[in-house]
Amino acid sequence: MIIVMKFGGTAVDSPDKVRHVAQLIKSSHKPGNDVVCVVSAVRGMTDGLLSIADSVRRGDRTSIEDFVKKSLKIHTDIASGAISDKKLREDALADVRKTIGELKDVLGGIVLLGEVTPKSLDYLMSFGERLSTPIVAYALRDIGVDSEYLTGKEAGIVTDSNFGEARPLMDTTKLRVNHRLGPITKRGAVPVITGFIGADQHGNTTTIGRGGSDYTATIVAASVGASEVWLWSDVDGLMTADPKIVKSAQVLKEVSFAEAMEMALFGAKYMHPRALEPVMDTKIPIRIRNTFNVKHPGTVITQNPSRDSQKIVKSVSAIRHTALVDVSGGGMVGAPGTAAKIFDTLARNRVNIMMISQSPSESSISMVLRKSDLDKATTTLELNLLGKVIKQVNVSDDVAVIAVVGSGMRGIKGVAAKVFGAVAKRSINVIMIAQGSSELNLAFVVNDSDCERAVNALHEEFGLGKARK
Repeated sequence: MIIVMKFGGTAVDSPDKVRHVAQLIKSSHKPGNDVVCVVSAVRGMTDGLLSIADSVRRGDRTSIEDFVKKSLKIHTDIASGAISDKKLREDALADVRKTIGELKDVLGGIVLLGEVTPKSLDYLMSFGERLSTPIVAYALRDIGVDSEYLTGKEAGIVTDSNFGEARPLMDTTKLRVNHRLGPITKRGAVPVITGFIGADQHGNTTTIGRGGSDYTATIVAASVGASEVWLWSDVDGLMTADPKIVKSAQVLKEVSFAEAMEMALFGAKYMHPRALEPVMDTKIPIRIRNTFNVKHPGTVITQNPSRDSQKIVKSVSAIRHTALVDVSGGGMVGAPGTAAKIFDTLARNRVNIMMISQSPSESSISMVLRKSDLDKATTTLELNLLGKVIKQVNVSDDVAVIAVVGSGMRGIKGVAAKVFGAVAKRSINVIMIAQGSSELNLAFVVNDSDCERAVNALHEEFGLGKARK
């Protein structure tokens, strides 16, 4: 049995937690059980690196020096407290200081250039995981578990050169990861790999998107033919709703890959939306578990959930503080390629569209996008298409997308009536609706001020607050 375990940033941000993580790995690393470990950056480190990139652009050397000192203290404190053996502790601290020295040199070099390119930003962003991962490897050795630390590049994860959102080249990656990790696991050691990081075919460091440690774990799992992937986080599992919005939200025992994909895309914060891709074909189950509540079995994501868990609706998700752009005009009616022109114009300006709805009359198209992209989107549409392809651009600048997810919705009559009836009872106005032919989710847009009431209404309507399988 091969288990790939991923630990998030909240699991490695103190000496006690690192020791706890090491014990968790040790408890599963038994004869006949190989464990591969993937580690995220210490909580706050990735955001700190993004922030320092802005300081680099401004040439703010004081902020850079403060950040380097703070990062050194955080990681040396964790290593000092987590590792009791003097020699191992000194080795770990030497590794941390060496990596911090490299970080300082990189920041100094970028300041001289006065710009942060996507390529240099990926290199900079890799330092969070490169600092946390060796500490976990040394902590394992400290309790008698042989381990070897590797960056994603050293582990064999090969990606394209789309810096910031690189995609793995899976065929090459599978060969290289197997070749690299096989000898380590055969000798009974635990490979401890940086999450989030890979390298393109030229050896340049790449990152695979925020929350990419989950993605790294599933890439590695698909490569080594793992039995299961355990994503350790600070929650008990996937839930029927965000517990900050719905107090009676329950942990889901089991969901399908398709349902989990929808939940991840619609704001389930504890899983990277692309993390499911590498394991869907191989049908490797994923378990989401709580690092600090190990007795809880968590949520299992599997190809074919048991009949007991196949409810009509599994969860109600919300994406808050988004924006709605509606483009309209009589010239759009019956004109082939209108939608293509609109989407191509936005794509060329790197505006991601989260949700689309078009009226049957073809006279308007509504699009939901991130609030941060709103100015760019409206400016782009007005400069390139207004008065030509489209006549009007209307904007709602603070809306929320509500998504009702569940494979049991397929072919069931009256689900939409139940959804919108529950919302109507609370006098909530629905601005836009979208449902795919898969019937796995029904999504609609409301004003953000109505979001919490809408989620609670639907959670109650479908009885999701009751203890359930």
